[in-house]
Amino acid sequence: MPRVQLLQDNVSDDRQLLLNEVHAAFGATPNMFRAVANSSAALRSMWGAFGALGQGKLEGKLGEQIAVAIANINNCEYCLAAHTALGRKAGATGAEMEAAQIGESSDPRTAAALQFAVKLVRDRAQITDEDVSEMRAVGFDDEAIVEIIAHVALNLFTNYVNVALDVPVDFLGVRLRPINK
Repeated sequence: MPRVQLLQDNVSDDRQLLLNEVHAAFGATPNMFRAVANSSAALRSMWGAFGALGQGKLEGKLGEQIAVAIANINNCEYCLAAHTALGRKAGATGAEMEAAQIGESSDPRTAAALQFAVKLVRDRAQITDEDVSEMRAVGFDDEAIVEIIAHVALNLFTNYVNVALDVPVDFLGVRLRPINK
């Protein structure tokens, strides 16, 4: 049972406008957005971040792979299910999304991005010059590196919302995978 109301109707006009946009984008209003709609500011922030990053430099598939890696670390079944579905929609195979859960990929560039994202979370952003150099060596420039950090930050927020508020998963479930520490 969620720890906050899942709002859909009878909300302020600004929230209803945003929930309508979410509904139009997904064909439904996912429970996560209904939970976050308890705060107009949080809903504006989250929806705006999704929109901005969706228009960013990183391809959608990589953004979704990063999202499942972060969700798996944080035991966020909601985000794992949602971003696995979105990753498949963005062109990733099931095997690619499963590998991304544990920060792996057969593509060296994707693997580097996933390992960087995982390190950001595990080490609380304590990256090194070598970590950044490794990203540059596989083709990520400063813009892409900052954007990866933005994806991680957004996913930390959504993971925390879903786990802390016990938001019911309304996507096809995906099993969390053990990861090597």
